[in-house]
Amino acid sequence: MQHPSLYLELDVIEWINTPQPIRLADLRGRVVVLHAFQMLCPGCVTYGIPQAERIARAFPARDVVVLGLHTVFEHHDVMTPAALRAFASEYRLGMPIGIDRPADQGSVPRTMRLMQLRGTPSLVLLDKSGRIRHQHLGQVEDLRIGAEIGTLLAETAKEEATGKDGATDEAPRKGECDGGSCRINA
Repeated sequence: MQHPSLYLELDVIEWINTPQPIRLADLRGRVVVLHAFQMLCPGCVTYGIPQAERIARAFPARDVVVLGLHTVFEHHDVMTPAALRAFASEYRLGMPIGIDRPADQGSVPRTMRLMQLRGTPSLVLLDKSGRIRHQHLGQVEDLRIGAEIGTLLAETAKEEATGKDGATDEAPRKGECDGGSCRINA
């Protein structure tokens, strides 16, 4: 799903697990994995948060940044920033987590509304240009997410190798193929 708005920013009131606030604009050039969760959401605790942590371990931070977004649309009175800090410490969460700014009206927080998230857990993938490319609600298989991240990484690698217009500096090479492989003849 490509989101209609480019270059979104997170509207958060506080960050934990990071010494300074994070802006999506500052992360351009890397794929961003945004995991939107609530600490009292069973699917978030069972599937979403562990998956986000696995993604952070699986990909180099120079290529892929994993961020948490605590976006509370229910149980506001108990899901406070202090409770989230205790939760993150207890579960040993290492990813930076932004606390979504509460709505002025209604129960849907600002970033959740801006990104048109339908609930938690939600996983949002932004390409290296900062565009939302994939958005998932609920449990998603690791292999599928890994493939989507890999595709986003490969897109930009191809652009870097060929230039934005798809042209390469190299002349085409002829190759030889046999039953099991094809080789480039230099």
